[in-house]
Amino acid sequence: MDSADFDTRFRARLHALSTTNLSDAMDSVGIAGAVIGVRPMFHSPRVVGRAVTIKITAAGEKKSGAHLGVEAIASAQGGDVIVVSNHGDVKNNCWGEVLSCAAKVKGVGGVVVDGAARDIDACEEMGFPVFARAAVPITARGRIMQEAYNVTVRMGDVQVSPGDVVVADINGVVFIPPSKLEDVVARAETLMEKEEQMKADLLAGMDVLEVDRKYNYENMLKK
Repeated sequence: MDSADFDTRFRARLHALSTTNLSDAMDSVGIAGAVIGVRPMFHSPRVVGRAVTIKITAAGEKKSGAHLGVEAIASAQGGDVIVVSNHGDVKNNCWGEVLSCAAKVKGVGGVVVDGAARDIDACEEMGFPVFARAAVPITARGRIMQEAYNVTVRMGDVQVSPGDVVVADINGVVFIPPSKLEDVVARAETLMEKEEQMKADLLAGMDVLEVDRKYNYENMLKK
């Protein structure tokens, strides 16, 4: 799915859905997509976009061909999201202020790091959303390096390929394969509408047990 097609068909719909809506929908259609423990490093709006991936490995005898992140940023299109796979490592930084500045100038929507980032205050000041597991002060130099970019990576327990759809908010992060996107979004919209109806009934004074029976809440994820 190219950038224009994604923007036209899905971007606005996804911005209206939370990661909880989408996670429930993915459970409903039988695919895994939620990454647990990656959270916004500061208050930021929901981030939606196509993944541009970076795979991290340890620094050592073999050297990287480019500084971490720069090729991914250069290859990104407006609205894309950089996705950094560092195996949940919370001791080594793999994203910071200069990369955030370059990404923001390029029109990238944000970064999602399965690991740690730094310069969080500077990233917040420039308004570039950073989702990660932790913040650290140390440099990546001499510790970790980019192994590859725009390859299939592991984020938590989820396989993520370039072009997969990323949605990140205060609740966490989900990744959706383009081949499943229409089904997931449609199901998430249905579930969100039903939950809104349930809340409306509760606010109108309906007893919670009656609402539970009316909407069959326990089995709501079943088609």
